[in-house]
Amino acid sequence: MAMKHAGVSAIRALCSSPSLTRRVHSTAGSKKIVGVFYKANEYAELNPNFVGTVERGLGIRDWLESQGHQYVVTDDKEGPDCELEKHLSDLHVLITTPFHPAYVTAERIKKAKNLQLLLTAGIGSDHIDLKAAAEAGLTVAEVTGSNVVSVAEDELMRILILVRNFLPGYHQVINGDWNVAGIAHRAYDLEGKTVGTVGAGRIGRLLLQRLKPFNCNLLYHDRVKIDPELEVQTGAKFEEDLDAMLPKCDIIVLNTPLTEKTRGMLDKERISKMKKGVLIVNNARGALVDTQAVADACASGHIGGYSGDVWFPQPAPKDHPWRYMPNQAMTPHISGTTIDAQLRYAAGTKDMLDRYFKGEEFPLQNYIVKEGVLAPQYQ
Repeated sequence: MAMKHAGVSAIRALCSSPSLTRRVHSTAGSKKIVGVFYKANEYAELNPNFVGTVERGLGIRDWLESQGHQYVVTDDKEGPDCELEKHLSDLHVLITTPFHPAYVTAERIKKAKNLQLLLTAGIGSDHIDLKAAAEAGLTVAEVTGSNVVSVAEDELMRILILVRNFLPGYHQVINGDWNVAGIAHRAYDLEGKTVGTVGAGRIGRLLLQRLKPFNCNLLYHDRVKIDPELEVQTGAKFEEDLDAMLPKCDIIVLNTPLTEKTRGMLDKERISKMKKGVLIVNNARGALVDTQAVADACASGHIGGYSGDVWFPQPAPKDHPWRYMPNQAMTPHISGTTIDAQLRYAAGTKDMLDRYFKGEEFPLQNYIVKEGVLAPQYQ
């Protein structure tokens, strides 16, 4: 459990380390806040709670402007002439989301001379160069827990879609076909299957709890073990060695953050050692896997099904191989941006902005970078 203690120490360091620069708390005066979100277009007016969009901008415009702050919202984030680039030189706060990520590179951080705070409306801040942010003394924070339920539920749905071979049946219906054999030859029950989650943080633990009623054989790999009480409750078994766990699994779910250590972790070699016909669900980050290796394994049948909502880059280009590979159930990045999740991460973002203006600390679990220290999951 030494790693667990090290993680606790790292978290404490987020609060106790000396300030590296002036760029930690807000200074007095009007601030320029820029938000980068996806456009709702014709769907904007269909739901008044559709707040995580350009059109509604998390629902905080009136509040910000009533306090004298400037709020700019855009979806234009790519290339040297994009709208985001025009505001880098004088913005103080940048709000981004994992669903339409503005890639905050070291180059962009250098251009943003007034930047103090990077907020992720959601969970997962790997679209930011965290090392560069730490070196610049920036604060990076996200709304921890805001879409945990949303993503875990989506993962369970994808597991069932793959196990029951749902999509071929759906396609038969809309194409006017009827071929039961074409579906049933590879449709299975979830009960009795071995499901392994790579990562057992908030989402991974919730998935284990959601899977318990299905009477699966549950395994998990992480830096540290989950609470003994939860292990007993779920029946999940800890696997310290990832390479020993993967070949045991009928279904693998990725629930680990994207770091330099985890980037490309499911490569051609690791995939080759998995069971033939293994099912993989990835709602974590697209770059956790080797894109072409996954496409090739789906084409050969070694991967029996791959489903997820995360790609690299995002939005996925039209020629991305996952769009056209067989045995896939991919979607755009949607699992964590349900209406319920949007309301939670909008409220969490507003709370942190309010604390920032007042010079108050954020909830400890929200910090990803604080005063040069990275949160333990990104170390």
